[in-house]
Amino acid sequence: MSDLRKINIDGHEIEVEGAMTLIQACEVAGIEVPRFCYHERLSIAGNCRMCLVEVVGGPPKPAASCAMQVRDLRPGPEGQPPVVKTNSPMVKKAREGVMEFLLINHPLDCPICDQGGECDLQDQAMAYGVDFSRFREAKRAVDDLDLGPLVGTAMTRCISCTRCVRFTTEVAGITQMGQTGRGEDAEITSYLNQTLDSNLQGNIIDLCPVGALTSKPYAFTARPWELTKTESIDVMDALGSNIRVDTKGREVMRILPRNHDGVNEEWISDKTRFVWDGLRRQRLDRPYVRIDGKLKPATWPEALSAAATAMKGKKLAGLIGDLVPVEAAFALKQLVEGQGGKVECRVDNARLPIGNRGAYVGTAAIEDIDDADMILLIGTNPRDEAPVLNARIRKAWSRGAEVALIGPAADLTYDYYHAGTDRQALADMIAEGVSDETRDNKKSLVIVGQGALREADGLAVLAAAQKMAEISGSGLLVLHSAAGRVGAMDIGAVTEGGIEAAIDGAEVIYNLGADEVEIDAGAFVIYQGSHGDRGAHRADVILPGAAYTEENGLFVNTEGRPQLAMRAGFAPGEAKENWAILRALSAELGATLPFDSLAQLRQALVAEVPHLAQIDQVPENAVEALEQGPLGTASFRIAVDDFYLSNPIARASALMAELSAAAKARRAEKIAAE
Repeated sequence: MSDLRKINIDGHEIEVEGAMTLIQACEVAGIEVPRFCYHERLSIAGNCRMCLVEVVGGPPKPAASCAMQVRDLRPGPEGQPPVVKTNSPMVKKAREGVMEFLLINHPLDCPICDQGGECDLQDQAMAYGVDFSRFREAKRAVDDLDLGPLVGTAMTRCISCTRCVRFTTEVAGITQMGQTGRGEDAEITSYLNQTLDSNLQGNIIDLCPVGALTSKPYAFTARPWELTKTESIDVMDALGSNIRVDTKGREVMRILPRNHDGVNEEWISDKTRFVWDGLRRQRLDRPYVRIDGKLKPATWPEALSAAATAMKGKKLAGLIGDLVPVEAAFALKQLVEGQGGKVECRVDNARLPIGNRGAYVGTAAIEDIDDADMILLIGTNPRDEAPVLNARIRKAWSRGAEVALIGPAADLTYDYYHAGTDRQALADMIAEGVSDETRDNKKSLVIVGQGALREADGLAVLAAAQKMAEISGSGLLVLHSAAGRVGAMDIGAVTEGGIEAAIDGAEVIYNLGADEVEIDAGAFVIYQGSHGDRGAHRADVILPGAAYTEENGLFVNTEGRPQLAMRAGFAPGEAKENWAILRALSAELGATLPFDSLAQLRQALVAEVPHLAQIDQVPENAVEALEQGPLGTASFRIAVDDFYLSNPIARASALMAELSAAAKARRAEKIAAE
């Protein structure tokens, strides 16, 4: 039931929901109100007082617009809409007073502060600050915190807006940060000087409106106006978080989130944010050919010739890795199948059904989590597999949703009912059924992880998850762990019988960035990828490709939404774009692929798979029920063993190695003296 109210803001009359706060109503009217503590995704604190406005006919003092609702305003004497002023002399004087108080203890660090150029306090001081101070007493200083290797602190700059405390407790679900003391002695601190134990902690750097919390790895390396900013898509997990890649010359200097309500809201995981140092290390920047058992540097013509010679007339298999854009997967499929070979993208043995999009993607969107009343997790630990999606489940839980888990117990940052760890628990839940009242009155969602689908009975588990979704009237969301998987499934880069059938008897294996696969001795291996990881060590020919920030590519996320990742820089040395390498190799083979540019390749791609043209839309998937096979007896296993080291780029990052070691030490059994 809508409760629409009319309100007059600075002479503009608008109609808004009565539950809206005045600061939100001002945004609807297109009027900007300064703020430090208010954030639309966090609870209201009302403690910075920067957003003061004048309510005409109200109390003779300004009101905090973030904490007052439209329905709390009284109409005029003849029933006219209430009047709010955001630019009156009273408001200007009040905001200048607030700014003067905020700057009393704030140090003049702007020349050496990492927030300089992107600082809310700088911006508001330009508008409301004065050029002198009436404060003659000694300034207060505060000790800096050690929050770990990601977030740098300069707590003397802190203005106690408490955004970081609210984010860590409400969104990230950890309780290490809080505020102690009162008045002059109030300070933000961490409980018992603990470092932060969360894989979302980097978001407090973006939230901090001053320079109190900054990025430790990025500190003192660049200024915002020196950076080239490119909007792109993250590939560290299959969520498809929207990101902005900031580069200085050819180097990626930092990665920040972009707002997308349907995917990642405005959060990203720490792996997404800080993995950029892995883009500089262990890079393959020239082709190599194995001669007399040793990899020797080669020119492109030599490497392509060696690869083509090895492939001609041989039994071929193509493997598609986790970070491969759809275009490269499509080019490899055309090339290998043109030579009579087989391709496979399910390199982790996930039993995903061929051609049944409603089963390998699901029927739900990520946004459906927001208004779900019941969520069932099967064989997944979303905190490690997709931390931002996990924060969304926590948000639903905090609004009253019930969460149940079948699989290994884990700390998910919210309470859940642990229904069991094995297949039998799932079978029992289906047998128990769901009451009509629950089915009709509650929105529910089934989320199944890749760990549940990797065993021999993976298809039976997926069929059981479909059955559970059907009897409860739920949407089904298949939570993938590889960014390139759904796109490769969409173009049909699969072989009946999975990876074993694809490489069975293959004399030559073309490995396109699949670094999680052990390839037995015997086959000739051509590896195309960006990092010198496991795949490159096994290779006989290495063709250096671009990483995800170095080429334009299409990625389809876990809910089936195609999104475009844009090139932010160029690949190092002689490395080339992945689709271009395959196009050049096809010419060497004498079976030239029918496209000469990325645009032509995309036209061919869309002609074959039309829904890939629907950028940033989630196509509706028809429900095709899988045949219910017998479920095994094993317990569910989790897809991601080590959150920080799940792909070649992360494994090349020194920072990710440090975070992984710290997480392992934290999990280790404490001995009595500790």
